[in-house]
Amino acid sequence: MFYVYILKSEVKGKYYIGYTSDLVQRIKNHNRGKNVSTKSGIPWKIVYSEEFEDKRSAWLREKQIKSYKGGEAFKKLMLNGGVA
Repeated sequence: MFYVYILKSEVKGKYYIGYTSDLVQRIKNHNRGKNVSTKSGIPWKIVYSEEFEDKRSAWLREKQIKSYKGGEAFKKLMLNGGVA
């Protein structure tokens, strides 16, 4: 299984979108500062995730969500499925 996830920084209020095969470990790594792009936003909280059978599908969905990050479609996603 692969997962697309959205994290929200509890400090900065910003979002991070990614995909992984191990969601629990990936979030731990984000919160341990092991990812340069999310280090300054610790702590991160998961606000949304989707599950996929294969890596390509997860990657394509991640790209789709990133393409509308901050726009109406992103806000709708957060309202309908997120825990923001």
